[in-house]
Amino acid sequence: MLDTTAIPRDASSGRLVVARRRAISDSVVEFSLRAPDGTRLPDWSPGAHIDVILDDGTTRQYSLCGDRWDALTYRIAVQREADGSGGSIALHDTVREGDVLRFGGPRNNFRLAPSGRYLFVAGGIGITPLLPMIRQADMLGADWRLLYLGRSRTTLAYADELARFADRVTIHCADEFVRANLDAWRPIDGAERVYACGPSRLLDDVEAWGAPRDGHPAKVERFAASTRSSSPATAFAVVAARSGRSTTVAVDETVVSALRRIGVDVLTSCGQGVCGTCETDVVAGRPDHRDSLLNDAERSASECLFPCVSRSLDAQLVLDI
Repeated sequence: MLDTTAIPRDASSGRLVVARRRAISDSVVEFSLRAPDGTRLPDWSPGAHIDVILDDGTTRQYSLCGDRWDALTYRIAVQREADGSGGSIALHDTVREGDVLRFGGPRNNFRLAPSGRYLFVAGGIGITPLLPMIRQADMLGADWRLLYLGRSRTTLAYADELARFADRVTIHCADEFVRANLDAWRPIDGAERVYACGPSRLLDDVEAWGAPRDGHPAKVERFAASTRSSSPATAFAVVAARSGRSTTVAVDETVVSALRRIGVDVLTSCGQGVCGTCETDVVAGRPDHRDSLLNDAERSASECLFPCVSRSLDAQLVLDI
């Protein structure tokens, strides 16, 4: 059982008990989680995730993939990553029914916008945030389609659940076909909103489509931070506007760590610019955005940044903190 006595400084947390554990593919285990006292859990919307806090205080983000109308249960699916940092292995190998996990959230940086038409693109375990979106789109009578990519059918989570949607779902496995022609799925007009989640290579290809005429660029959710900035890291001053405290952010440290040096704490979780926990408003200065959350328009507006990874293009950056 995971230890529940110490709560890390980087994430506010509650507790969830593992009500059910089941294997849903060769490498994916699903955990159904409930409050220890059986009470209602915080509401969430399609695209949301929770933080799961491990024994050593490290935090991993997992998309909520269950029924959003079930107020008593959260469902997450964890893919075993042999070459990962150990979080998925710990969950696979040590967590059993009845164990208690610490968690934070839910939070949502991947919200489903209203539309009459959707294209969903999933790569492997990237299906998890898209499942609730598909259910909502179907419930609202929207026209939607899904391209689900994977190594083989035995590795695909929730393929059986998706089978009921018949011709709306296209499954493409690498061991059965040549590499998918992703450009054949590119929307031809702006009426179809695109949501994608999966490996970086897949999401890079989807983002390369750009925005269709009179439409919106694809909305993607990444497993890890994207190195989108080409600016070299340089030292700069950061000012916490609410307290007036300031310090220099060295080349080899983050804004978060620099602020903590002078007693200004920032709530963080992933530390990679993918979860959105540390979002902070910008008062002055041009951020050097290095997160995987903001789209190009939001980066240009520079009204906020994620100080766990982002830096400054100016000599001074003033934050509303």
